[in-house]
Amino acid sequence: MLELQNVSYEIDGKTILKDINLKIDDHFVAVTGPNGSGKSTLAKIIAGILQPTSGKIFLDGEDITELSITDRANKGISYAFQQPVRFKGLTVKDLMRLSAGKETPYSTLCEMLNEVGLQSKNYINRSLDASLSGGELKRIEIAMIFARSSKLSLFDEPEAGIDLWSFQKLIGIFEKMVEQTKGNVIIISHQERILNIADKIIYLKDGTIAQYDVREKILPQLLDSITAD
Repeated sequence: MLELQNVSYEIDGKTILKDINLKIDDHFVAVTGPNGSGKSTLAKIIAGILQPTSGKIFLDGEDITELSITDRANKGISYAFQQPVRFKGLTVKDLMRLSAGKETPYSTLCEMLNEVGLQSKNYINRSLDASLSGGELKRIEIAMIFARSSKLSLFDEPEAGIDLWSFQKLIGIFEKMVEQTKGNVIIISHQERILNIADKIIYLKDGTIAQYDVREKILPQLLDSITAD
């Protein structure tokens, strides 16, 4: 279980997150809200990319507030960047095996790439360099996290830069991830189809949690407000 206690984050005198109290023990939680509401900042604080100005973060009862992103990864937290990074000198196959932390069969790696809409024969031995588009890197990163089966998997707007056909495949990947992993999945997204498969939805507004409840209660309200706008 992930728990945040009184977490705040400020930068250059501006408050981005304010007094966040949160317990996440549901299998699949979506985080949504207006632009600038603090969604990506929240994900980066959970992953250890940013340190909170105040407050505590616990994973399964252990205080991880001061741990680095590497230490948190070793504790079982995976994070998919909104803009994936490139790794010169590594192939897709290398990165996926490193992420899995174990010797994963070649056929399994190929299957995971196919699942995210990439023909494995064209990508498994590709270098992670400038020849890959942002959308391709995004899908490779999702396949990488799927291969790892982390205790906690964080995705920051995974649909960004993804074409419609591939987005349909991603929905299937997330559904399968929820079914197969015993951990938790947190996805930041504006997409209704992603929100619609979440167990619970966190709605951030102005750096605070405006709502946090089961999908059936929150999603209709969100859709009504969008329609009204």
